[in-house]
Amino acid sequence: MKIRVLAFLGAAFLLLLGPAGGASAADKVKAVASFSILGDMVRAVGGDRVEVVTLVGPDGDAHVFSPTPADAKTLAAAQIFFVNGLGFEGWMERLEKSSGFKGKAVVASTGVKPLTMKEEEGHHHGEEVEHDHDEHATVGHDEDKVTDPHAWQDLANARIYVANIRDGLIAADPAGKAIYEANADKYLEAIGQEEKAVKAAIATLPPERRKIITSHDAFGYFAAAYGLEIIAPEGVSTESEASAQDVAKIIRQIKEENIPAVFLENVTDHRLLDQIARETGAKIGGTLYSDALSRPDGPAPSYLDMFRHNVGALTSALSS
Repeated sequence: MKIRVLAFLGAAFLLLLGPAGGASAADKVKAVASFSILGDMVRAVGGDRVEVVTLVGPDGDAHVFSPTPADAKTLAAAQIFFVNGLGFEGWMERLEKSSGFKGKAVVASTGVKPLTMKEEEGHHHGEEVEHDHDEHATVGHDEDKVTDPHAWQDLANARIYVANIRDGLIAADPAGKAIYEANADKYLEAIGQEEKAVKAAIATLPPERRKIITSHDAFGYFAAAYGLEIIAPEGVSTESEASAQDVAKIIRQIKEENIPAVFLENVTDHRLLDQIARETGAKIGGTLYSDALSRPDGPAPSYLDMFRHNVGALTSALSS
């Protein structure tokens, strides 16, 4: 009888422990990503071995983000911190210092060939880029030029992001190397398929209709990669506002060049574009997702969903 009781208690104890080999939350690599798009990439590569917390969430604007004490506490407990770099997170260095973060910081854009653009008056976006080791990624103000940080808008650059994420996770968790490599390979294949679909969709548009207006200058990499001309009344950051002179110039350009569509962005105020659309007759082509994903029940809950939605919105508005 005593043996049966002991066997029963042992079985009950094993049930409380859960399935053999099951990873608990405490066993997972604790990662923090600066914004939702990057967080989605880290989840895709990390899979079940990584617990990812995103600082700037869905529909959030990383340009104007202000970290809280809770964010500092979250980062302090992390083993690895993924950031975009290229000056995108102007608050990054302050947060790292205030949190006492002792883990590894991974700049996902390292190795990307950055684009530059005209810097808006009074706009000093991205001065804090201490962790960006790519010599080309230094943000400067020479001749009113600033590095464009939105490199993820080119799927070719996403391959670089994925490789950096994979290597960062392997360095933090060598035991997961095979899993991270397999997840990265699968994700890279999906990125390649989406890249083919994007190029095919844009190729259906007449060249003269490949011109749009967006809320702020977040689509420079997309335009360069896929053959669009994109004009933005605001600069590279949502913090910079378009002057009356800039707006008047854009309105003239829309009329002169017969630009067919104006697009809103999920992270910016739509009133300026509403005004431009009213005064020019350009069509509001819908909402594009630039710096943040949608919420899970929205049209762009993942990075690849974001591309599918944006390309669908663009081709729908520009083909008719």
